Amino acid sequence: MSKIKMAIDINCDLGEGMPNDSLLMPFLASCNIACGGHYGDASSIKSSLQLAMKHHVKIGAHPSYPDVMNFGRVKMDLKDTELINSLTSQLEVFKNACNSLDLHIHHIKPHGALYNELARDERLAILFLKLMQANFPDQLLYCPPKSIISLLAPKFGVKVAFEIFADRSYKDDLSLVSRNHPMALLTNVDDVYEHVKSMILDQSIKTISGKKVKIKADTLCIHGDNPNALEILKMINSQFSA
Repeated sequence: MSKIKMAIDINCDLGEGMPNDSLLMPFLASCNIACGGHYGDASSIKSSLQLAMKHHVKIGAHPSYPDVMNFGRVKMDLKDTELINSLTSQLEVFKNACNSLDLHIHHIKPHGALYNELARDERLAILFLKLMQANFPDQLLYCPPKSIISLLAPKFGVKVAFEIFADRSYKDDLSLVSRNHPMALLTNVDDVYEHVKSMILDQSIKTISGKKVKIKADTLCIHGDNPNALEILKMINSQFSA
């Protein structure tokens, strides 16, 4: 492994019931905290916020389809009002917890199936952007490069941070390979290093078919439920952080 010292924001989805949050937090620049849609409640949110405070990690809300049973990883066909009411409720709980600790919300990152749908569904993307425009005009939106929502965001005055995944495989259209696929999640540290090196140094994603797609990246995500999350984060900090 040759060292490539190039700074990039490193983020992780936390507050999702995993036992390793306290181990991962010291290696992060920002975190995305579950708001109750797929996991969590006011108590778990506050605990995660306090942990982030301790390590000076930027705080983001991680709203989801209201689907605890499937951990927010299955698309839901909800009426627009149902979805907006759920997201508004989740974000209100999160905002209240932040206010109680006098904390600033740095960004919002949708979770799971909602994240994927917002990347490709124009109607849903507009719905979500209007929600941010009305309630979170100063917060960044973490979203995929070249996604529908990233292209529409400037029309609503929403600033974006392009997110890439250190431990997930991509298809040629830059959507994530389904978690049902055996190669969807990268767990080998060396494989992740090569994947991240391509994305940061070459500014391109090598897809599962072998194609290279040019991208721009502002933040790099590692999933807290990856069995080698801690080892991967240590490697990324060692090899890529300035």
